[in-house]
Amino acid sequence: MMEASMSYELLHFRDSKMVIEEKGMTNIVKDTLGYVDDWLPESPYKGRRLKSSLEDCGWRDNGNLPIIEGRRYQYKGCLQRIAIEANFHAYEYILEGFVRLQLGYDLGKIDVGLLLLTGERSAKSPFGSTKELVIREVESLYPTISMPVAVAIFNIEASAAVAIPCEPVVEVHGHGVVPSSGQEVRS
Repeated sequence: MMEASMSYELLHFRDSKMVIEEKGMTNIVKDTLGYVDDWLPESPYKGRRLKSSLEDCGWRDNGNLPIIEGRRYQYKGCLQRIAIEANFHAYEYILEGFVRLQLGYDLGKIDVGLLLLTGERSAKSPFGSTKELVIREVESLYPTISMPVAVAIFNIEASAAVAIPCEPVVEVHGHGVVPSSGQEVRS
């Protein structure tokens, strides 16, 4: 049920592993998760870095990845009818990620979902480890969430005292544009 790497765990539910294997995508999924794992911690801009990583791995080649036609909702990546959704800022995204993937599954656009989540949660949480919580939530969401799905839990360690340079802020004065003084943000 689980595959491990240095800083992520991949949990399979509802025959997702079998579907991924049947599509011949096992190594591509592993390589993609490894690539994301290598590059993501180095970037303060997780969303941009993820998109770039998925582009590099071919998950965004079709450009337009709509979930619902006529709406702006898009998957982070999609390849051979496997869709990726992700959030590295809040574990609670699990519900939104599942719903977005389930919509594509119910509409016949995807065969399996891959959800990438942060493993970081409050140390005071009474719900056990992130892995235990994912397993309980996937089980409790059935039959509402019924698709084959794999959940990759990333353990991204953020250094709280590291200064992260911001992009320059631009202030508009009259008709000209004047860059403001350099700024830093501490995370």
